[in-house]
Amino acid sequence: MKTLRIEGLTAEIEGKPILKGVDLEIKTGEIHALMGPNGHGKSTLANILMGHPKYTVTGGKILLDGQDLLEMDVPDRSKAGLFLAFQYPVEIPGVTVGKFLKRAAEIHMAVRGEKLNVTKFIKQAREDMSFLEMDQQFINRYLNEGFSGGEKKRMEILQLLTLKPRFALFDETDSGLDIDALKVVSKGINRLRGDDFGALIITHYQRILNYIQPDFVHILYQGRVVTTGGSELVTALEEKGYDWVKEKYGA
Repeated sequence: MKTLRIEGLTAEIEGKPILKGVDLEIKTGEIHALMGPNGHGKSTLANILMGHPKYTVTGGKILLDGQDLLEMDVPDRSKAGLFLAFQYPVEIPGVTVGKFLKRAAEIHMAVRGEKLNVTKFIKQAREDMSFLEMDQQFINRYLNEGFSGGEKKRMEILQLLTLKPRFALFDETDSGLDIDALKVVSKGINRLRGDDFGALIITHYQRILNYIQPDFVHILYQGRVVTTGGSELVTALEEKGYDWVKEKYGA
């Protein structure tokens, strides 16, 4: 069992405090959901975990299986087994999907002392694309260039299936998806679910959690995780919104 542990994390952007003492622990074999109002630190947390330079960590610790994540640069965080699916995946003109996935797989396998079998890689990539209901021609297209929102999100999940990280962060991956795309993205995440995989799903809505049943649900409010529970928290938010959170945990 591997662990991603966040202890007393505080952070700011341009001098403005955003995270004010986040405590959270995710173990492989667990799926966590993080919910909360806009502007209270959910995406900030994901970006800090992955090493976005815009944010400044002012206190606390982040340990990935005992390693100090804050001492690692972004590539090393990825090599250590951390993955971030973006809310708004970027386009990379001039780099095809196939070449991007192949190089990423080579780097990650090298960390384990393994060499990439190109024939096996291509076969698996095409199988994963079929599983995600993606056109096979996408493997020759430039990464995300001209892709629809749903196609970009499926591309994120294709990367996930290729790299098979220990821990994955999904920053509002369900944003902008129609129901068919949501089902496909969800089944891609569920495909990795097991003892060697942990995930944090950041979302505003219940609908993705209807397809990916979380083991734990956390509410982030005013830069802190104010309560943790199960599916009853999701139901409460759907029924009452965040007014009860503000009343109970507001300053």
